[in-house]
Amino acid sequence: MFKTQFLDIPALATAGGEVRLPGSKSISNRVLLLAALSEGTTVVHDLLDSDDTRVMLTALEQIGCVLERGATTLSITGIAGALAAGTKAELFLGNAGTAMRPLTAALSLLGGDFTMLGVPRMYERPIGDLVDGLRQIGCSIDYLGNPGFPPLRITPADFSADAQQPPIQVRGDVSSQFLTSLLMALPLRAAQQDIHIEVVGELISKPYIHITLELLARFGIAVKNDSWQRFTIPAGSRYRSPGDIHVEADASSASYFIALGAIAAEGSEGVRILGVGAQSIQGDIRFVEAAQAMGAQVDSGPNWLQVRRGRWPLQAIDLDCNHIPDAAMTLAVMALYAEGTTTLRNIASWRVKETDRIAAMACELRKLGATVEEGADYLRVTPPARPADWRAASIHTYDDHRVAMCFSLAAFNAQKLPVRIEDPQCVAKTFPDYFEALFSVCQTPREQIPVICIDGPSASGKGTIAAEIAHRLGYGILDSGALYRIAGLAAHRAGIAIDPAHEDRIVALLATLDIRFTPSHQILIDGEDVGHAIRSEEAGMDASRVSALPKVRAALIALQLGFQQLPGLVADGRDMGTVIFPAAQLKVYLIASAECRAERRYKQLISKGISANITALRADLEARDARDMSRSVAPLKPAPDALSLDSSLLSIEQVVTQVLDWWQERQPFKAVLKS
Repeated sequence: MFKTQFLDIPALATAGGEVRLPGSKSISNRVLLLAALSEGTTVVHDLLDSDDTRVMLTALEQIGCVLERGATTLSITGIAGALAAGTKAELFLGNAGTAMRPLTAALSLLGGDFTMLGVPRMYERPIGDLVDGLRQIGCSIDYLGNPGFPPLRITPADFSADAQQPPIQVRGDVSSQFLTSLLMALPLRAAQQDIHIEVVGELISKPYIHITLELLARFGIAVKNDSWQRFTIPAGSRYRSPGDIHVEADASSASYFIALGAIAAEGSEGVRILGVGAQSIQGDIRFVEAAQAMGAQVDSGPNWLQVRRGRWPLQAIDLDCNHIPDAAMTLAVMALYAEGTTTLRNIASWRVKETDRIAAMACELRKLGATVEEGADYLRVTPPARPADWRAASIHTYDDHRVAMCFSLAAFNAQKLPVRIEDPQCVAKTFPDYFEALFSVCQTPREQIPVICIDGPSASGKGTIAAEIAHRLGYGILDSGALYRIAGLAAHRAGIAIDPAHEDRIVALLATLDIRFTPSHQILIDGEDVGHAIRSEEAGMDASRVSALPKVRAALIALQLGFQQLPGLVADGRDMGTVIFPAAQLKVYLIASAECRAERRYKQLISKGISANITALRADLEARDARDMSRSVAPLKPAPDALSLDSSLLSIEQVVTQVLDWWQERQPFKAVLKS
């Protein structure tokens, strides 16, 4: 997961390949609560691992559930519909509506003393209609802040088991989660009599209620559905574990890759989406129909979708989106690639989600050059009239995972402009590895992938600076000097003599290695950290011998070029800007006095328990500078367009700040983020 302040996505060209989706958030948190309320142990497969499920799991442990985590499963031993006497807890539920609302309903019926807390945005998300419904049957719930909103205090209620219970009324036009919460909680009160729920007004997001009813049936609760206006939970209902249950992949998350295929999978096999198919119980699978109406070509099977571009440009649509409230956000970004004006209707529920999504989408779409009209329950999007009207934009994500994921698709714009996604880690709510999955199936010409080169003499600090820059930007990192040492070490371990007669074997060996560098200074070969091994004197001598072999040098250059991958690269060495990446957008030549470099190297060695002589270190560095500057192949020198930076009197943070400032000056985004 990218944990950077922002993520710059370069202009993307095409898409193709296979992506496996994480489990559905809606199904995951429902399954967790139903398993918690049940008698017996439930083994959950393919559970989503995200912020929302983590807060739910923590809460379930606090109320007495026993959890056993396996490599690919989670076992939950439920409380069989009853809390231990005197149970009291303070539950923090973040911004997870799928945890706050159903838990509020269940705990108010179970007894116990609970404080329901969350992040500030949760305290702006209405819960009053659910509380009103629960109070109708005697539940004791108090508001600790603004009436109608969390935080809440739940205390034990005195229920009369024999009283005839009139139908519980709940509004259906604000959030389907209110009805879902009642449906999941009220079987706890249905021992003696049927319980009826009546929906007041139009029920929005019926597909989410369908998910709830399907899962209730799996746990032994057969709810009667009378035209989506009246629901009956039969007397004698009791939760029973189904034993094993599998969580479908998230159909809402599939929408981004369905859109990706429709926008970018031109003349290819398209994007194959694994984990969800046309027979999904999730309502958002009907996003496929909307995408097809806009021009996507979609094939499907029981657990997969295959999407490619059909009509181009896409066709604008006018759609009632009540059946796909979350996935419909993706249509708003697809509208940027459509001919005509797209109108999304019946989306009032957007305003009470993680943010006011109607206002948020309108604001960010306008940044890109679209013409947008917003109303109380609709959004109308007209794309930029000409490619030249597209604008590079820094997208504010409002701590809303779906805003972040939707707008990543703007990187396919005709003007080939990058898009900046602020706070990319907000996708952790439902799809922590979203951007990694996106980049795995997207392609773009190598010259469009940004590169920052940090060159300089030995001990100038370029490795430290490069690692920190890569960390701040979320880019990959290349330590070019280490590659020669890796080649020597690998040859030595394989028993291959480092001489001209064995060049081809060494080249073939290099092709089999999985080499990675991490911002934490790890150097990995096939997962093994060899950072210490390649620093030995013997490894240094092997590296020198390897560098004298022309075929190996050529293979290592090709290997270095291969590190230029999405979303970008920071490369450090002695010839990154002059030989390997001459077209890099930013080249920095980092220098420091020999005295300063010797002192740094001395402190580094002493900290590792290695004895050193500072005078000898300085002499060695000066001799190495002379050799590097005079060598016939790729001599050490700054590229003509490199920016020189003397770090002798600067801290690491000062150097990093200067390099990032230079980088920011080269970006088309007007917004500059502050820490």
